[in-house]
Amino acid sequence: MLSRLDSRADVVTEVISKTREEYRCDEYFALDLPLAPAIMVGEEIVVEGKDIDEATVEAAIRRCMEQCGQED
Repeated sequence: MLSRLDSRADVVTEVISKTREEYRCDEYFALDLPLAPAIMVGEEIVVEGKDIDEATVEAAIRRCMEQCGQED
């Protein structure tokens, strides 16, 4: 899904992959980031711990871009 979204808009994606143990350590919880699997757009946690459809992710990206004044 991310590669298709990259090709449709000027969007930079970052994939962070850690072991299950790394996601459950105190240091990770201190970062106040979502548990995997999750998708964040800007500071918004779009989904955490479940599947999501592509249209919902695109809508979150559009909202973020509008807030930053980067509309297509």
